[in-house]
Amino acid sequence: MTARFGLRSLAMVGVSAFSALSIAGTAAHADSDTDEKILLKGSTTASYFWDDASGRAGDTGLPASGKPMQKGLAASPSWPLLTEGYVTYNGKKLPFFVGDRGPGVPSNNGIMLDLDGKTFAELTGGTFNNDTLGVDGVGGQGHIKVDYVITKWGDGPGKKNYPVPFSSGAYAERDKNPATPPEPVGEVNESGSAGGALIAGALAMAGGGAVLGRERIRKVIKG
Repeated sequence: MTARFGLRSLAMVGVSAFSALSIAGTAAHADSDTDEKILLKGSTTASYFWDDASGRAGDTGLPASGKPMQKGLAASPSWPLLTEGYVTYNGKKLPFFVGDRGPGVPSNNGIMLDLDGKTFAELTGGTFNNDTLGVDGVGGQGHIKVDYVITKWGDGPGKKNYPVPFSSGAYAERDKNPATPPEPVGEVNESGSAGGALIAGALAMAGGGAVLGRERIRKVIKG
């Protein structure tokens, strides 16, 4: 290989790396622009309920928010009423809003979300029974481990952070220090997560930075 051919090849590799970074940077920005804003995410054990003021199956009356019982209405022991988000379970994703308070005592054991029966049924592949207010076809399963994402906090009292038991009384206190939203995926930072990996890969492809400098690559990713 001649010196001239070697330099030309190195330049071509550099250009390819530059193009790949431009595309990756654009995609990362596109994702962050179109995705919902995530304020909090985590996981918990969820139960289910259905309170329609009919007095059946331990019904305690209409939900605390004043909203009628409906699919997507969940109860939380500490999040503000009308907080919005979604849960995922076994690849299924469904929205919810906090319309009631609960679970009560079970929240002391880590059950921090009470989904409505219809949402629970759809997530688990069961069928909501309008007569018993239970979920059929799931072998009596009443609890599932879900991942949750909060996209909007309610305006009233309640803890705008990871849920805590009902017995803490956090549902009645106004939270003036909400959780810091998690960092978006693909964001460039000095700790070198996704952005750092792209920079390192591009520099390696460019022969240690002969064509692309570190600062130039960083600017490409940041846009």
